[in-house]
Amino acid sequence: MKFVTAKTPLAVAVGLLVATSVWAKVPASEAEQLGKELTCVGAIKAGNKEGTIPEFTGKWLGAPAGVAHVQASGKHPVDIYADEKPILVITAENMDKYADKLSDGQKAMFKKYPKTMQLPVYKGHRDFRYTDETCVILKKNALESEVAADGLSIKGHFGAINFPIPKTGQEVIWNNLLPTRAYTETIIRDMANVLSDGSMSFGRMGNRNLDMVNMPEKLGTPVEGPMAYSTTRGMLPEREKGGVTNSVEPTNFGKDKRLAWSYDPGTRRVRQVPEYGFDQPMTGTGGKMTIDSDRLFNGSPERYNWKLLGKKEMYIPANNFKIHQATVKYADLLKPGHANPEFMRYELRRVWAVEGTLKEGFRHLYGKRVLFVDEDTGQAVASDMYDARGQLWQQALINYYYSFDIKAWHAGTSFYHDLNSGGYMGYNLFQERPLGPILNKGDLTPAMFTPEAARNAGN
Repeated sequence: MKFVTAKTPLAVAVGLLVATSVWAKVPASEAEQLGKELTCVGAIKAGNKEGTIPEFTGKWLGAPAGVAHVQASGKHPVDIYADEKPILVITAENMDKYADKLSDGQKAMFKKYPKTMQLPVYKGHRDFRYTDETCVILKKNALESEVAADGLSIKGHFGAINFPIPKTGQEVIWNNLLPTRAYTETIIRDMANVLSDGSMSFGRMGNRNLDMVNMPEKLGTPVEGPMAYSTTRGMLPEREKGGVTNSVEPTNFGKDKRLAWSYDPGTRRVRQVPEYGFDQPMTGTGGKMTIDSDRLFNGSPERYNWKLLGKKEMYIPANNFKIHQATVKYADLLKPGHANPEFMRYELRRVWAVEGTLKEGFRHLYGKRVLFVDEDTGQAVASDMYDARGQLWQQALINYYYSFDIKAWHAGTSFYHDLNSGGYMGYNLFQERPLGPILNKGDLTPAMFTPEAARNAGN
């Protein structure tokens, strides 16, 4: 894996290749770069010298001028780059030319599907920005946030990533756990388990998520208490219809655990799930997703040693409004081996690479996982997962897009590829649903996620 070489004072200050074990606040001299040489979220504002990564403009906050948008309506996102065409298509034949900007998982996909796998690369855009309030919190977090409890909690403030200038793998992982995102989300999402021959089975879930990190009244307050609440309601297949799981996520995994309660429609009883998370299979995914692989990694970081590998330029999904249009049909999108490249959009971006290696004495299906975190958002966009023998097993990606509802980036449709079986999971599909995600409507409360609420939702 090739990383960007630190050649300038700015690069040294940002720590492109630093993987120090010191977990501390950054000095004021570094934090002062936020909003100047760095964007407020800590990304390098300048483009690269080749001009293949653009300078950050941040010219739009929310919907661009002339784009019709109804807040929290659940309408599918508007594709503001619909007229653009790829400037480059990476294939198995030319991938060696771009190998230093591809992950091992991406290279493995080209080798497994040499005739069909493509990465359509578009002109890069860094046009959207966070709110001024978010940027204020980012500056405060840079000066004050610290990792605590041996990596199982942090001291910081709600409303933005806590480490805009990260120095360790733990800090980057916590950025992915506590980003700026929707504080309420309601969605009915489809899931497609695509087998190697192209046949598929579908699942459907109703989801409600209440993210306490980004609640308006909590912005800028200390990181403490619950992180998030969620409800998952089974709708398809029929055998899972009516099942409901409510869960609550803590911010301090050293003191608290993720708790979950499940309602079984067969017995009409609610029971607490003994342990919820880690490598338990996610319902309806045919074993291709674990609970902690949603958003590529979530939950307690306790089972892995996290090493910051550095920052690199990489072709990743970005600005992909295209794939989320209501005109996209699953039959056209979901092809054998991988999604139809016609609906994908990649850009060359800078990412932080973090390697998680399973700790001695702990168990997990993934012996190692490498996450690639977009410097412009602090959120993981791609991941390579390895089995207990150290063999590359899965390659996964998320198609993020800027949501006008939340004035931040939202995790859209994702794909989890099993490099052994040749199948994959299409997750968080809503293209054929009447509505997409309903974001920041502000209609959810913690009382909706109790054990009793699980029983009521199932009935």
